[in-house]
Amino acid sequence: MKPPLKQVAALPIVETAGGPLVLLITTRGRGRWTIPRGWPKPEMTDAELAAQEAAEEAGVEGDIEPERLGSFEYTKRFHLFSWARCRVDVYVLRVRCQQLDWPEKASRKSLWAPPEEAASLVADDELSALLSDFFRQKAA
Repeated sequence: MKPPLKQVAALPIVETAGGPLVLLITTRGRGRWTIPRGWPKPEMTDAELAAQEAAEEAGVEGDIEPERLGSFEYTKRFHLFSWARCRVDVYVLRVRCQQLDWPEKASRKSLWAPPEEAASLVADDELSALLSDFFRQKAA
């Protein structure tokens, strides 16, 4: 079996008076809820790329944590008959602002949700568990 392909992702969060919120976006292909992610680039650190993907896919900017929060695996569909396992390294992005317009706004939906709701909406079970564990540890 081939090792999984590597991707990096941002977990955009914002602290509000009512508690933290997580920004989810839809995938372009099947419209499933997820977090901004992309393929590594040799000229950027994984954290920098995660922040760039969040800006392009969700219009958010902020402070990206340089250390990986964790990772999850999923099956990426490239075409009707082309699939691959991917391992996604996730970096927390503490959001300072969301632009009114961004490159992929027209091709994705976005949603700010409380952590429990976000964990229940994402399509990937491992991402759901990562979200739940992160916010449970923060609350403790």
